[in-house]
Amino acid sequence: MQQKAIALKYDYSSAPKVTAKGSGFLAEKIVSVAKENDVLLHQSPELVEMLSTLELGEEIPEALYLAVAEIIAFAHNIKNHQW
Repeated sequence: MQQKAIALKYDYSSAPKVTAKGSGFLAEKIVSVAKENDVLLHQSPELVEMLSTLELGEEIPEALYLAVAEIIAFAHNIKNHQW
């Protein structure tokens, strides 16, 4: 199965938006850029499949708010409590 990656941006003023998406080589580049910029990576094949149906710049649907909010909260917790 080919690797897929989705990048989201959340600016606290609206729902998170898809800022990058791709599979194969493009997915590898998205992950590489995220790592280079110390962006937390979360692996969820099911969520990636759902998010991959969205267009670039599109807000996530309300049905995914809770799942994405939990990931954002987890990322903030890790960032604020680095050991």
